[in-house]
Amino acid sequence: MNEENYMWHMIVKALMGFCLLFVFSLSTVSCTKKEEVERNRLKVVTSLFPFYDFAKNIGRENVELSLLLPPGVEPHSFEPTPEDIKKIAEGDIFIYTNKAMEPWIDDVLKGIENKDLAVIDSSSGITFMDADPHIWLDFLNAQKAVDNILDGFLRKDPKNKDFYTKNAEDYKARLDELDRDFKIGLSDCRKDTFIHAGHFAFNYLTKRYNIEYLSAYGTAPDSEPTPKRLMLLLKKTKELGIKHICYEELIKPEIANVLSKETGAELVMLHAGHNITREEMDNGITFITLMRENLKNLRIALQCR
Repeated sequence: MNEENYMWHMIVKALMGFCLLFVFSLSTVSCTKKEEVERNRLKVVTSLFPFYDFAKNIGRENVELSLLLPPGVEPHSFEPTPEDIKKIAEGDIFIYTNKAMEPWIDDVLKGIENKDLAVIDSSSGITFMDADPHIWLDFLNAQKAVDNILDGFLRKDPKNKDFYTKNAEDYKARLDELDRDFKIGLSDCRKDTFIHAGHFAFNYLTKRYNIEYLSAYGTAPDSEPTPKRLMLLLKKTKELGIKHICYEELIKPEIANVLSKETGAELVMLHAGHNITREEMDNGITFITLMRENLKNLRIALQCR
């Protein structure tokens, strides 16, 4: 190798070494930054799916989020396990619905020694309607719940105030748009009443949009429809010319099937949003997606134009 070729060989070798060192440095910095972000994430535990989704939209990559209620589990009879309580105790923030929806909340919190845990009652400042805990089905209440969750984030991580606040405002704008779409979509319907073969969950929604409904079950998790109640629903379905019966998510639609068989009415789902299935979770279903599907099915049930 002559002197000129040798020189070029050494230059290329030096450049390659520099490039490798540069790439390694970038990789190290990137990994370190990623580890730091993961280490500094707020650990947030939520009781029900709506507040899981609200927190997800506010916190985004800054939070490590857990849903206490396992996917596919009906929430009304849910009781937290010791493992669930441990998960709450190890978190930074715990978000629950309200004491009517989670009657176990006081007993669970009494046993938690983590004094730094921020406990967020999502219903704070919301006026209850007939002891109905399903506050999120009035989208104005949902916006208040978003504000309550935001307050908790700001208490625990004030340095990211602008990030959380912008995300919360963006999400509230989407809830506001959803509310407007429901108002418009349900404003010109042939019927003003629907039959729901599930729990009494839609009080807030129906009052918000000036419609009526009759449900098969009460609000209690172990309530069962009485023969008298079923006879009333059959009578009203025929009397009002109702062509669709709404059924509930996560439970077998046995009552809906009985009503359908006796009246010839078809079935449509009305999703209260308490929880979702594992498949829906894996597919990234959102609260707003569920509610837009509800609007579509309500328009069918109410025979909207």
